[in-house]
Amino acid sequence: MTKNLDYSRKESGARVASNDDTQRLMAASQRLAAEVSRLFASEPDIADRHYWLETMVNHVPDYIYAKDLEGRFLIANRATVTDNGFEEMQDLIGKTDYDLHPAEMVSHMAATERQVIETGKPIFGMEERAFVSKGYERWLMTSKVPLRNKHGATIGIVGVSRDITDRKKAERLLLGQARLLEMIAKSTPLVDFFNELILLIEAHLPGILGSILLLSEDGRHLSTGAAPGLDKVYCEAVHGIEIGPKAGSCGTAAWRGEPVFVADILSDPLWEDVVEFVRLFGYRSCWSTPIRSYQGKVLGTFALYSREVGVPSAEQNELISMAAHLAGIAIERRQSEERIQFMAHHDALTGLPNRVLFDERVASALQQARAAGQSVALAFLDLDNFKLINDTLGHHAGDELLRLVAGRMLACVRKSDMIVRVGGDEFIILLTGLPPDSGIVTSRLENIRAAIGAPLVLSGRSLQVSCSMGVVCYPDHGQTATDLLANADAAMYRAKEVGRNNLQLFDAEMAKKAHERLLRHEELRDAVARGEFLLHYQPQMNLKTGRIFAAESLLRWQHPERGLISPAEIIPLAEETGLIVPIGDWVLNEACRQNKAWQEAGLPPIVVSVNVSARQFRERNWVSRVAEALAESGLEARYLELELTESLIMRDVGAAIATMHELQALGVHLAIDDFGTGYSSLSALKSFPVRRLKIDRSFVQDIPGNDDDKAITGAIISLAQKLQIEVIAEGVETQAQVDFLRASGCHDVQGYFVSRPVTPAALATLLA
Repeated sequence: MTKNLDYSRKESGARVASNDDTQRLMAASQRLAAEVSRLFASEPDIADRHYWLETMVNHVPDYIYAKDLEGRFLIANRATVTDNGFEEMQDLIGKTDYDLHPAEMVSHMAATERQVIETGKPIFGMEERAFVSKGYERWLMTSKVPLRNKHGATIGIVGVSRDITDRKKAERLLLGQARLLEMIAKSTPLVDFFNELILLIEAHLPGILGSILLLSEDGRHLSTGAAPGLDKVYCEAVHGIEIGPKAGSCGTAAWRGEPVFVADILSDPLWEDVVEFVRLFGYRSCWSTPIRSYQGKVLGTFALYSREVGVPSAEQNELISMAAHLAGIAIERRQSEERIQFMAHHDALTGLPNRVLFDERVASALQQARAAGQSVALAFLDLDNFKLINDTLGHHAGDELLRLVAGRMLACVRKSDMIVRVGGDEFIILLTGLPPDSGIVTSRLENIRAAIGAPLVLSGRSLQVSCSMGVVCYPDHGQTATDLLANADAAMYRAKEVGRNNLQLFDAEMAKKAHERLLRHEELRDAVARGEFLLHYQPQMNLKTGRIFAAESLLRWQHPERGLISPAEIIPLAEETGLIVPIGDWVLNEACRQNKAWQEAGLPPIVVSVNVSARQFRERNWVSRVAEALAESGLEARYLELELTESLIMRDVGAAIATMHELQALGVHLAIDDFGTGYSSLSALKSFPVRRLKIDRSFVQDIPGNDDDKAITGAIISLAQKLQIEVIAEGVETQAQVDFLRASGCHDVQGYFVSRPVTPAALATLLA
């Protein structure tokens, strides 16, 4: 038969092929069947017909043949004859496949032929493994149709088979690639993925052995990623090799960043240093190409070894490129996952563990200490005046300082200890495996404080930073991580209260104060829920006209037991608890509502200013909240002024200016509050879309007695005038201050000289 096929459906399954191959086979089978039928049906010109048919089919590379009812060959083309081991067709005629091949290979094929004969129905496009391998696995696509005599009776079968080995290999390769991509998507361990990739290539290229080497983090060495077919001794010798201009195929490919195809290892100078060692394993050629990241960074190498001398064929070259590309995707995916995992448990700025990782490990540390009868120390650390460094030197300098501090702390602790960045300039230090002696704890922590306080250079400036540290010890100051953290936080607050730059060990008094602060937090939350806030308003007056033209809204808390509480106590609590945003929203809405109510009562229209916290300003929907407050109250935007601090704006100048322009587009006025106490460059100031600068009360209170304050105040007034920005002075209390401000060109004032903050009704009386 045609190079007889192993029709084992276990291997391939009989399935209908598609498209051109099937159509061509069907057409060829039908034509051949018709011609053979006519040949047997007609006596005249039989020699001519036989010659014509023989010539035609012998030029076809496919297998074409006919068999009788017993499976004996009646006729076959040259491809069928020669591939079954014969020189002439007459040598094949009369033989069955059982005469040519093992019975277990033939039985399934014979069954399909019997089916065609018995049913009279053809079988088209059946994929089968060829009986004749030619040294490699071959696949055929076969169609068989009934052979009929002139009366229409079936007298045998006609078969046509086409070699589809290349197509099957391509299909297997595509399936293998799909399986590999699925493994990448499922985060299969790299070693398993590499082995699967190499085995796919080796199955496609018999006699070829694959290898993947990974480049070390320092970019100097290669380590074994996978090489399932290479000798283990050889792999161990290659593991850790240093890359270079003469380091075999792989080491040189990684060094050059380009493919290195060595045709003969035994004679190539790149291998001469290790040639005798490689000779032991029989490897003669090695073709290596770099594995690259998407950005082109070398991640490792993919190589194919052969025991034959030569360079890769076009097909092999294509497979090398494909394998290197897939390996690069897998490595990058794993690196990305590791980075994500690291980022989930570490601080992006300093690389220190974050609170999530701390929470995972601290319970285990306490459990180990309990079992071993040891102590654990936990310190809550906060840098002193860090905000000042951020405001004066900029956030880049602040970030660099945090990295330096983190490095100094890490240098002072053991691997078993833990430094955690909580956020901002706050850190947690966890010291484990300590004897129950607080003296040792404080000594080690004081060493850390001293390291932090050592001189440093930041943005070209030499400076020193200090820190405040609150310390607790397990089990004396708490049994759980939650208790220990709360008490360490209380101790740190105590260190701040007594002047900063010190260490405080937790005690009962701190626990009492921490409890009181917690109560204040709860009271503030209740105040928000119960609506215990109200606004007072401090008038702003023009010295030329004597008219009140605006008023600043000031928050008050009507505590049910303690009476009226000022913003000085409310705002820090609100910042600590995160309630500053809902409270700020209430202030904005209430100020707009009250101003509209005054106007509807027939009072002269004035501008009401509202202080904006940094937390509010950073809210994504802040501008829309302002618009909603105006819309709900019915107040025109020109009667609302928002007061922003310099430090708020300078945290992110670009984003701040964008938000300010959005607010300006609403028609809202903007003012910079406490001007002169923060840090802002003149180049930034000129781009701020603000209407007014408010001179901070700290510059006004000692006027006219303090010449420095007079100079600063005069400079601010002059600067505002040159920038065509209005200016108002806060904290004005005396006639002498008024006289100086008027003479300096500042005609808008706010302070006790005009009025203390008053209730809405009292301000209505002043306006009337």
